[in-house]
Amino acid sequence: MDTNHNKGDKSFNIPGDWNEQSKQLKEKFSTLTDYDLKFEEGKEKEMLERIGNRLRKNREEVLNIIKEINLS
Repeated sequence: MDTNHNKGDKSFNIPGDWNEQSKQLKEKFSTLTDYDLKFEEGKEKEMLERIGNRLRKNREEVLNIIKEINLS
């Protein structure tokens, strides 16, 4: 079992209003679903994985996309 894969996940938090950001993400990436963007406290890692799998991006790329959305 890979236990190192959870390291660093605590540092991620949703900046700003996630409902607004998720709407913007869905507009930008029409393949994303409500399920992909469902935010649950403590399950940020799973959400990032769902988004990454749907967009075929790695975790870092997903974080950068979220940051870009937050800055716009």
